[in-house]
Amino acid sequence: MGTLAGMPVTLVEVGPRDGLQNESTLFTTAAKVEFVRRVVASGIRRIEVASFVNPRRVPQMADAEAVLQALPRVDGVRYIGLVLNRRGFDRAVAVGCEEIGMVVAASDSFGQRNQAQSTRESIAAWHEIAAAAHAAGVHAQVTIAVAFGCPYDGEVSATRVVEIARELADGAPFELAIADTIGVAVPSQVTALLQQLRAALPAMPVRAHFHNTRNTGIANAWAAVGAGATVLDASAGGIGGCPFAPAATGNIPTEDLLYLLARSGIDSGADLDRCIETAAWLQDQLGRPVPGLLARAGPFPARA
Repeated sequence: MGTLAGMPVTLVEVGPRDGLQNESTLFTTAAKVEFVRRVVASGIRRIEVASFVNPRRVPQMADAEAVLQALPRVDGVRYIGLVLNRRGFDRAVAVGCEEIGMVVAASDSFGQRNQAQSTRESIAAWHEIAAAAHAAGVHAQVTIAVAFGCPYDGEVSATRVVEIARELADGAPFELAIADTIGVAVPSQVTALLQQLRAALPAMPVRAHFHNTRNTGIANAWAAVGAGATVLDASAGGIGGCPFAPAATGNIPTEDLLYLLARSGIDSGADLDRCIETAAWLQDQLGRPVPGLLARAGPFPARA
């Protein structure tokens, strides 16, 4: 954890879920557990490890229960499960998931393709899940997907995102995230949306999730921090993306983002060398280079 202008900045590693879900290479349960073990060893304390969704739609996540059951419990580490409906929530809770994330798409077209729900239906599902999570003592947070643009409906207005955020806040999430699911945002948009969200919901911690489809992800993350986001998502090696977003090319790389933060005087609590090692390990598992640049360029100054 570090600070910028007095605000905490932490990382959430999403590679084991959002990273792997769009890969053609199917990781074994053991390989996924090893992936998470490496992330934990790097010092990152919140890790998205699985999605409890229909395995026919996202086969890479078919072993969600097995992964959660195999992960070692480490003090201070929270494993996050993505859920899209009450059935997914019940599955996550049944295997001891302590934090769940829900997704609500800002456009109906994307919502129908991603989770077979309109925006309105997803908001209702979130309220049901949030109530159940609070009753079960499970940490619950929610993400607004395609918050800057939809591959089917085009531009998404900040006004619509803020309206959705107000409704989601009624479910008392401990954190609300905005996601540039298809990587179309630029920093000025990020700053403007974050400012509007903070004005509308001043007490709500905001997380930001960026994809690097058009090479603006790192710049957008930096803009988000400057505008008050307290948590940033990233994926080791920059792998992944949404199976329902055409031409998805991956998340922002954890190690690249960490380099930016560290060189800017922000200590996220993660070890850069270990994150680079994880990216290199992923390359071996995938049999190809990862999109991230630090896996090739290394840190600066170079280690002795």
